[in-house]
Amino acid sequence: MPGTSEKRDRAARGAGGGNFGPRHVAIIMDGNGRWAAARGLPRALGHRAGVEAVRRTVKAAIELGIEYLTIYSFSSENWSRPIEEIDDLMGLMKRFIRADLVELHRQNVRIKVIGERDRVDPELMTLIDEGVELTQGNTALTLVIAFNYGSRGEIVRAAQRLAAEVAAGKLTPADIDSARFSCALSTADLPDPDLLIRTSGEMRLSNFLLWQAAYTELMFMDICWPDFGREALAEAIESYAARDRRFGGLTRRSTA
Repeated sequence: MPGTSEKRDRAARGAGGGNFGPRHVAIIMDGNGRWAAARGLPRALGHRAGVEAVRRTVKAAIELGIEYLTIYSFSSENWSRPIEEIDDLMGLMKRFIRADLVELHRQNVRIKVIGERDRVDPELMTLIDEGVELTQGNTALTLVIAFNYGSRGEIVRAAQRLAAEVAAGKLTPADIDSARFSCALSTADLPDPDLLIRTSGEMRLSNFLLWQAAYTELMFMDICWPDFGREALAEAIESYAARDRRFGGLTRRSTA
């Protein structure tokens, strides 16, 4: 009989083309500070350990056949944190891109970044743009980095763009439906997430993909983000595969 890890991997390998695996997994990477505090370490070391978890998770996502992985790396609300912590997070983002870009490109990973450019260090924005351009033709995995991102702001900006088109006579109010609204969002070229995972046991979305997650399966895991990796991802996908996604309709069992 296969062991638990083997069962999880078997379920997870249904991702990206099977009937039960998710094409798109989104993750709220929470718990770096708590992980550090539990070990008597400064928060900065928790964030560094979190970067290692990102590396493990990207590798696992490729191996498990996930097509899209969206990670919530810095929210628009995170600017309220102490300036020292913000500087450290920005520095980590720079180092991640510089250290990992070549490897991500070698692994055929396409990088996409969603979020606002304002307030972000121009040097960091240049690095981000270079990474996006270098990897734009890659096809193994689309890694979406939600950076300086807030879903409410994204929705407001989409509404403003559509309102401007109406004012210019390019659209009528009746032309605006959910599909057109989705196309005005920064995720227009992405499928909605099938599975959204939040680590550290907190049970809220924290202004992340609010429109896109309307029918997303949610999973809240007690593990802190620095301890996340292949096994935890496979466990989440196994749980997802056992769920019955109805999208407001009847269950598969009800229609069998």
